[in-house]
Amino acid sequence: MTTRILLIEDDQELNELLSEFLSLENFEVDQAFDGEQGLNMALNGQYDALVLDIMMPKMNGLDLLKQFRANNKTPVLMLTARSDEVDRIVGFEMGADDYLPKPCNPREIVARIRAILRRVEMDKAGMQASGSRQVIVREDVELNHNTRTVSKQGEDLDLTSTEFNLLASLLEKAGQVLSKEELTETALGRKLALYDRSVDMHMSNLRRKLGPFSSNEPRIKTIRGVGYQYVIND
Repeated sequence: MTTRILLIEDDQELNELLSEFLSLENFEVDQAFDGEQGLNMALNGQYDALVLDIMMPKMNGLDLLKQFRANNKTPVLMLTARSDEVDRIVGFEMGADDYLPKPCNPREIVARIRAILRRVEMDKAGMQASGSRQVIVREDVELNHNTRTVSKQGEDLDLTSTEFNLLASLLEKAGQVLSKEELTETALGRKLALYDRSVDMHMSNLRRKLGPFSSNEPRIKTIRGVGYQYVIND
């Protein structure tokens, strides 16, 4: 089955280079060269993943992502300038699945796309495996693996797929410290890269959405130099 990718990048030379490389890796690639064109194609095409630059004419990548995410869960890999951590944080808040700083190796883009797609397939398989998953309840938080939904005090939380996977890993091993390496593999479907802060950024969004315990203590603790822990507050 053909995997369709939409590449939205205004640098024509880079767009052509990446498109050619992705095609050689057996992806079917459509190209967009500005934000407006990219959003129109993304909303009207059937794509397995989007590769999205942030700085573009007519509409920047963050505005595109916000409008696209309003009613579409297709995975998105962001391309950002190496120093623009704010863009990465905002991109994750709007539902990006992963990011790569530019300039980046085309092979790494292929690896990240494949990791995202593997994770999507695993998520689908988990939803379809009746009886193999369960509901986890921890204090006022309930996570349902079968429906991939989370609620707090009976109110549904709007989590991205990555945030759901992170929370599931933490709740399943509540009280234990999970390393960033382990969380990267379970939530992002890939190995932790050098200087990779994807899990940290997703975790920041997850904390904000969950909020603290009623005692104002954080639900998720950072264990410096190791990883994260979901606190048992029974």
